[in-house]
Parts: sequence; C-alpha cells; structure tokens
Amino acid sequence: MKNKYQKTVYACFIGCIAQAIINNFIPLLFLTFQDTYGIPLSRITMLVTINFGFQLLVDLCSVGFVDKIGYRISMVLAHLFAAAGLVLLAVLPDMCGDPFTGLLAAVILYAIGGGLLEVLVSPVVEACPLEHKEQTMSLLHSFYCWGHVGVVLISTVFFRVFGIGNWKALAVIWALVPLLNAVLFAKVPIASLIEEGEKGLSIKELAGMKIFWVFLLMMACAGASEQSMSQWASTFAEKGLGVSKTMGDLAGPLAFAVLMGSARVFYGKYGEKIDLDKFMAGSSILCIAAYLCVSLVPSPVLGLLGCALCGLSVGIMWPGTFSKAAASLPKGGTALFALLALAGDLGCSGGPTVVGMVSSYFGEDLKKGILAAVVFPLLLLTGIGLCRNFFRRKKDLPM
Repeated sequence: MKNKYQKTVYACFIGCIAQAIINNFIPLLFLTFQDTYGIPLSRITMLVTINFGFQLLVDLCSVGFVDKIGYRISMVLAHLFAAAGLVLLAVLPDMCGDPFTGLLAAVILYAIGGGLLEVLVSPVVEACPLEHKEQTMSLLHSFYCWGHVGVVLISTVFFRVFGIGNWKALAVIWALVPLLNAVLFAKVPIASLIEEGEKGLSIKELAGMKIFWVFLLMMACAGASEQSMSQWASTFAEKGLGVSKTMGDLAGPLAFAVLMGSARVFYGKYGEKIDLDKFMAGSSILCIAAYLCVSLVPSPVLGLLGCALCGLSVGIMWPGTFSKAAASLPKGGTALFALLALAGDLGCSGGPTVVGMVSSYFGEDLKKGILAAVVFPLLLLTGIGLCRNFFRRKKDLPM
C-alpha cells in the first residue's frame, strides 16, 4: 500500500466503529427510555426498525448523489449526521412535548449517517492502491465487530460506575468518534474507484448481468446468516440456559461478535495464502452445521457453542462477497456497492424476521425458527458454486 493511503484505511476502520455505535448503543437503553419517559416497549423497539429502514432508504438513494458530490463530502456528511444524531439523542427527548418524537428524530439523523457509511467505507478502501484487497476488506469489516464489542463493554462499565441515569453524557462521548473521524476524512487522500475517463456501470447495466444477481443473492444471504443467529442469541441463552439478561448478552451476541471479528482478522492476516472461494464455502458449511447444532441438539450448552461457531463461520461472508463482486465487476462503481449494501441490509432485517415468524407459527419454538434459517447459508453456498461455474465459462472475465 502507498504510505499516503494508510491514514485513509485507518479512517475507514474508525468509520466501521462509528457504524457499530449507531446500531448497538440505543438498544442498551430500551428499559431506561421506558422508565424515564413512560414510552411502551412496543414503541421503543420501533426505533430499531426505523434506524435500519432509513439506512435501507439511504443505500438506495446514494446511487443518485454520491458520485455527484464526491466521496469526500459524502464521508464527512455521513460522520456529521451520525454525530448529530447521537448528540440530539441526549437533547431532543426533553425538548419535545412527546419524548418519543425527539428520540425518533435523533435516530433518523444518525440512520442517515449509518446508511451512508454502509455504502461508502468499502468502496473507499477498494479504491486505495492495496496489495491484498481481499484481506484488507476482511480486516475492515472486523472493526464493526470490535466496535460492537466495545460499545457493549464500555457502556456496561460506564453505567456501572456512573449510573444509568448519566446515559446522556455517554451518548455525547460516543458522538466524538464520528465527529473526530469527520475531521480526519476532510484531510486524508481518497482515490477514485473508477479509472479517469471511465464511467461506472448504471443500475440498468448491472441488472442485465446474471452474475450481479448472484452477488445480490449472496449478500442478502450473508446478512441473513449473520443476523438470524446474532439477533436471537441472547434470547436463546436466556431461555436455554436460564441465565440473566446480562449473562445472556455476554454469552450470546457478544461471544458471537468476538468470534465473527476474529474470523475476519484471521483472513485479513493470512488471506494471501487462502483461496477465498474455498474459505467462503467451508465457512458456509460450518454455518450450516452451527444452525443444525443450535436447532436440533438437545443440550443447551452445545446449542450455545453452536451460536458461537456461527459467529466464527459468518465472518468472511459479507466482506468476501464484497471483494468477489468488486473484482468481478471492476466498473461497478458506486451503484454496485450501494446495491450490495442494500441487499445485505435486507438480509439483516429479513433473516431475523423469518426466525421470529417461524418460531411464532410453532408456538414460540425458537429452535424451529433457527432451523428454518439454515436456508440462508445453503443459498450462499449455492451462490459460491454458481460464481465458480460462471467464471469457468467466461474465462475472459477477471476471477
């Protein structure tokens, strides 16, 4: 890598941490919002839906404006929206007549920032002159996992030391991460994703390529494979082992995030010695085994081990699909990354929904819901096979 782009990559790493803060801080405050503002949990949980809903909307809309205003301005705006949303989270509920309206406005602001970060960090890293892009991409996405772990652990320690009543101060402290990174992105060099004089593919042109639809399927299944287990891991730990919510969070989603990040760091360090297709296929098979272990094995302890193994197995799925798509469609440009992010987010929201719906149909049997979600790593494995077959027939396309 050229030395001048080292800071750019580091700034993208911090961007992933900022995105983790956006997605994982507010769920820690659900009961606090209920007690402080008297908002029913049914309305409070809508904040998560609104957050991801607006991120999806931004994923789609970004195709039309990112290339026009440029990556630097878009990156700075993304971080400023994220910082503003976190600060206003501490201010607006007390200023508005209806506290929920204030919370909602703050969430929408930082969701705009989160959606932009989802679209931008990967292509900015992809555009940098890197020797081993697949490894760097994997390492990049590991920082979302470490951000998730950091948000849970640091927030838990803060609340224990200073009290949950001081959550507003912590929200402002967390806002410093995207705010300072906005300053960094105003200065670091940003390379062009498309060669000078060339134009990125349009949505219509991408839609006419069969391989593009395979990558969309893989991204959706990567997101669904990850979140179908992650979102229900805490509940499974509480119900299966009968532990407290705190222990459930530590044994469930936190362990999941640590192992997912570890898998991404492993490929980031040793990826030049590993065939990406084989690594992704092996990870998909391990993911299938993990889902079957959780849903079919009667032992709660082995079921929890299955949750952890799932985190290890899904680590490469998201960044690996990004890397394969970027290498296979080098002129995809912003449209490619935006639509991949959109497909991934749809999978992230759709996977847990499938688990919940199937579980409800079978009388709140969570194991039945998790068993149904095994279809996602199966489809991802199919997508990897389709890619290999496609490039065997199209030898003139880059592998």
